[in-house]
Amino acid sequence: MSLHHEVIIVGAGFGGLGAAIEFRRLGIDDIAILEREDDLGGTWHVNHYPGLAVDIASVTYSYSFEPNPYWSRLFAPGPELKRYATHIADKYDLKRHMEFGTAVAGAEWDDSRQRWTVRTADGTERTCRYLVTATGFLSQPHIPDFPGVDTFTGSILHTAAWDDSADLTGKRVAIIGTGATAVQLIPEAARVAKHLTVFQRTPIWVVPKVDFAIPKPVQRLFARVPLAQRAARLVNTSLLEMLMVFGVLHFRQARLGNMAAAMLAKMHLRAQVPDASLRRALTPDYDFGCKRPTFSNSYFPAFVRDNVTLETSGIGHLDTGAIVVGDGRRTEIDTLILATGFDLWDSNFPAFPVVGRDGVELGQWWRTERFQAYQGITVPRFPNLLSLNSPYSYSGLSYFTTIEGQMTHIGRLFEELRRRGASTFEVTEQANADFLGEVTDNLASSVFYRGNCASSRSYYFNHQGEAALLRPNSTLTTLRKMGNFPLDAYAYRNAPTV
Repeated sequence: MSLHHEVIIVGAGFGGLGAAIEFRRLGIDDIAILEREDDLGGTWHVNHYPGLAVDIASVTYSYSFEPNPYWSRLFAPGPELKRYATHIADKYDLKRHMEFGTAVAGAEWDDSRQRWTVRTADGTERTCRYLVTATGFLSQPHIPDFPGVDTFTGSILHTAAWDDSADLTGKRVAIIGTGATAVQLIPEAARVAKHLTVFQRTPIWVVPKVDFAIPKPVQRLFARVPLAQRAARLVNTSLLEMLMVFGVLHFRQARLGNMAAAMLAKMHLRAQVPDASLRRALTPDYDFGCKRPTFSNSYFPAFVRDNVTLETSGIGHLDTGAIVVGDGRRTEIDTLILATGFDLWDSNFPAFPVVGRDGVELGQWWRTERFQAYQGITVPRFPNLLSLNSPYSYSGLSYFTTIEGQMTHIGRLFEELRRRGASTFEVTEQANADFLGEVTDNLASSVFYRGNCASSRSYYFNHQGEAALLRPNSTLTTLRKMGNFPLDAYAYRNAPTV
């Protein structure tokens, strides 16, 4: 059976929802949103581990055109983000476009008919004029293959596939990983576990979290006077912007700003961990910003508890009821929790095979020719493809900056298609090369290339050693460029008459 749509969007997270809203604004209603999970929300549907919360203030981590005045806290817990996604889908009438439990297995461009064929895991083929990949940056969990894992007789949990029936109370628990997810989970596990051992490969920079419950009167004020919430958003966005632009992107020019951020994190650690040797183990030896920092007031105090041990030796293997480190020491455990992050560069770029013009496969092309995408959204030789999670697309610290910039780009591009009476677009090789040169030049001043990032093991870096994830511009610059890119950056064609 062949199904045809004007637009197919792969993914029903916030990126996919934003793209669908923009297409609806453009008057395009023939949209299919294919989602492999059983509900919408992306990472906020998949993740529901204890302690889950947004790590960017909720007034900023949300669509600017659809503020939610009823966040319970400045950093809202995960279930509120899930409800917010559902609210967006309901308000903008997007659910009727969604198909759940539909995993995309691959997509191929047919240049003679100027359309995409999208194959799903059940063998169905669908065609569309425009394909949007909105599979998210953190959608493919990394499952380390430790020797002996098959012999382990305890429970194994991954934070991206949490079992809500799991009870850590009174258990001997091990958590592998100390990234942003673990920073939220470790304090929760420490409170209930008989003993918790945290296996740390790389320490993380942690700064104070200015979090508090938002009083009901303030929520009512935000609802009645939206300008008040916009002002709160502006203040928070400005602070994040300073951290990103001056502490990370302009490291060479503003190294003192980076040092100040690191000093804040070290003071935070010193205030919460009195033991000097433990502080040393928890202190990164790479510059602030090489790896995404996070906010927490409860992470460091967890390691001071009598029932928590920090283990920095490498894992050798697992056996029936223990983790054995490289020097032979055993840690007896009942439950193993993998907070080991995601395969960002291995299986996310792209999340499934995408074959463009002349038989070029996107993943192979990226790995051969460097990771690149014009304005972080389109790629030469891939007509009518909008890749939302692309190299150099992530702008600022809130993902919604990226989403709204891409919505703006889609709007400008499709309005030009309509003006020309065309139906096919493809970014030119020259425009793409110019953009790649621009972002490469801009990143030359960043902490990624001017700082000490060798030991960070950061997902910002791909296997080629390039920090090809973040767009090295301020939020205002990014939004301006997404709405004012040269229209001749694209080649336009008319669809053949069928």
